[in-house]
Amino acid sequence: MPENPAAAAPARVSLAEVTPPIALGPLDGRYRAAVAPLVDHLSEAALNRERIHVEVEWLITLCNGVQAVDENAVRPVVPGAPQLSDAEVAYLRRIPATFGGDEIAELAAIERETVHDVKAVEYFVKRRLAAAPDTLGPDTVLPGVGELVHFACTSEDVNNLSYALMVRGAVEHVWLPAATALADQLAEMAREHADVPMLSRTHGQPATPTTLGKELAVLAHRLRRQLRRVGAAEYLGKLNGATGTYGAHSVAVPGVNWPSVSKHFVEGLGLTWNPLTTQIESHDWQAELYADVARFNRILHNLATDVWTYISLGFFTQIPVPGATGSSTMPHKVNPIRFENAEANLEISSALLDTLGATLVTSRLQRDLTDSTTQRNVGPAFGHSLLAIDNVRRGLKALAANADLMAADLDENWEVLGEPIQSAMRAASVAGVPGMENPYERLKDLTRGQRVDAARLREFVAGLGLPDDVAQRLADLTPATYTGLASRLVETYLD
Repeated sequence: MPENPAAAAPARVSLAEVTPPIALGPLDGRYRAAVAPLVDHLSEAALNRERIHVEVEWLITLCNGVQAVDENAVRPVVPGAPQLSDAEVAYLRRIPATFGGDEIAELAAIERETVHDVKAVEYFVKRRLAAAPDTLGPDTVLPGVGELVHFACTSEDVNNLSYALMVRGAVEHVWLPAATALADQLAEMAREHADVPMLSRTHGQPATPTTLGKELAVLAHRLRRQLRRVGAAEYLGKLNGATGTYGAHSVAVPGVNWPSVSKHFVEGLGLTWNPLTTQIESHDWQAELYADVARFNRILHNLATDVWTYISLGFFTQIPVPGATGSSTMPHKVNPIRFENAEANLEISSALLDTLGATLVTSRLQRDLTDSTTQRNVGPAFGHSLLAIDNVRRGLKALAANADLMAADLDENWEVLGEPIQSAMRAASVAGVPGMENPYERLKDLTRGQRVDAARLREFVAGLGLPDDVAQRLADLTPATYTGLASRLVETYLD
């Protein structure tokens, strides 16, 4: 019996042990360059940096106070807490600002001991307080305020604010600029091709002509509407304790208007204060935002499939990239890979966003932990969308409109003029012109399911007995000139 080839094969290298580590997913591997800007906002390291930021700002608030509701003075929140100097505040704010590779490793080592991510952040900040004299001198008060780190907070007080800051940063600084640039690029293409006539295909069949620019303008208009919704998103936050009652706050320091302090603090982070929550901020704002981003994705998916179809019809030609291979066996091919890649990534992104929105709005009673692992997938959800945006932008840049082919396509479909002819007959009938009976039916008999050339159509029009001006207008009409107000719609309404 022959030897089993598999049994004789040498042992393979374990890729899990290769240095540097190999990415499991494509966003951190093959497509890293396109999505790298999101790492600053939606990675695990970014989450910990924002946690440190929130802890530091809360400590500053507890020591240096807030504007009282009923008076003009600024007073400390916790009686007896020292007033921090400008130098001490600056030192604290440098902790998140300088959070880099070494600090990430240090925090990870602490978490291996605590087996609790937020508690590890608390200890990390306390270490920096203890080390403050090395920078600020022996008189600094920071080593003595360690117990105010994470004061009266549940982990979710820190987490919900951190995620709100992360998502806001990712949307405002990365995703929204990229998506806006795509919509602007598409709008510019629409203006450029506003006057290029093109045969429509409703239900895949020849239909009333339009212009290439008008069809692109429709998609740009739809995308921009979603971008306005995303740009107006609210990012909510709360800081009110273990079950949203300010229980620990009120017992520890009963003389403070804690809801006022919480509102001041949350709004000071640039977020919208949520006054009524359980242990968690309810995440409704996240579901709303993700629904809008997913809808943008689906409109962009519609663009990708339409452009793919226009390429298939030859209405767009693709500009070859020097040295690139379209097919491993067919050298003539230039495949629409940018749009196909975008389709797939938009579907993955939308599926993740749908799951995030559906899952995050539910939490059993006052708290469960399903949102904790769910929210760690916000990065991939935006990453796949950002990757798709990048692919569509690159794909659009490599397109050239084939106006000659579109003109030939129009010239082969004179039957589409059956619509304006029967409409003109209807108008003439209302005006009292005789012989205009059954206009739709007569054009249907002439054109349905069969090709009609220019001569046959003009012969039909000449025999109708229409007023001279109407007859001449129809005789002058061609499929290429039957585009209605398409050009004007682009010029007037796109912006």
